[in-house]
Amino acid sequence: MADKPHMTAPNDPAGLPAPRRETPVSPLLLYGAVDSGHSYKVRLLLLLTRTPHRYQRIALDLPRADRPAAFVAASRYGEVPVLVEGDVARCQSNAILLHLAQRTGAFGGLPAEHGAIVQWLFWEANRVGFSVPNLRFARRWAPQPAQVMAYLRDRAEADLQALDATLARNEFLLPSGPTIADLACSAYLFWLDQAGFAPTAYPEVARWLNALRALPGWTHPDAAL
Repeated sequence: MADKPHMTAPNDPAGLPAPRRETPVSPLLLYGAVDSGHSYKVRLLLLLTRTPHRYQRIALDLPRADRPAAFVAASRYGEVPVLVEGDVARCQSNAILLHLAQRTGAFGGLPAEHGAIVQWLFWEANRVGFSVPNLRFARRWAPQPAQVMAYLRDRAEADLQALDATLARNEFLLPSGPTIADLACSAYLFWLDQAGFAPTAYPEVARWLNALRALPGWTHPDAAL
C-alpha cells in the first residue's frame, strides 16, 4: 500500500508550513469607562463608522496612581475618554468627535453646517452633558441635598425641553441627517430613566433616540463600554 503523500501548504515549494499571518494592530486606542457617556459618544462614532480600534476600560474608582501607567501618561487631565493614535493623545470627548468626523469623513454634516455643529457641541458640554449626568450620578451613587437635586433637575428639564423643541422641526439636530452633534447630545440620554425621567415625557426626544438606535452599528452604552 503506497504511503500517503506529504501535504504541504499551497504555493510553498520548500514544503514548510505557511507563515502565520499576524492580525495588524489597530493604530487607534480608546480609553473609556463604564457608565461614562463622554466615553460612549466617542466609542459609538468608532462603531458606527466601523473604524478599527482597540478599546480599554479604565476603572475610575481606582486612585489615579493605581491606574495603568500608559493611560496616566496619555490622559492630560486624568479623565476619559482619551484617543491615542501613534504618539498623539487626544482628550475631551467633543474635540475627539471633531477629529474623528474629519478623519472618517462621516457624521460631519454639510460644510455649511459646521458652525452649527460646533455650537451644539459647546451647548452639550455646558447644558445636557452637565445636567443629566450629574443628576444621574447623584441619584445612583452620591445623593445630594434637596436644593442641589432640585437645581440639577430644573436644568435637565430645561435642556430636554430645548432638545424637544428643536427636534420638532427636524428628524435630527441638523437638516442633513445624523452628525456628531446628535451623538454628543444623546450620549447620556440612553440612561434617561436613571436620571429620573420618562423618555415619553419628551416625545420628540424619544423619537430621535429611536432614530439613532436604528442606525447600522448602533450599540447601547452598557454593551459598548
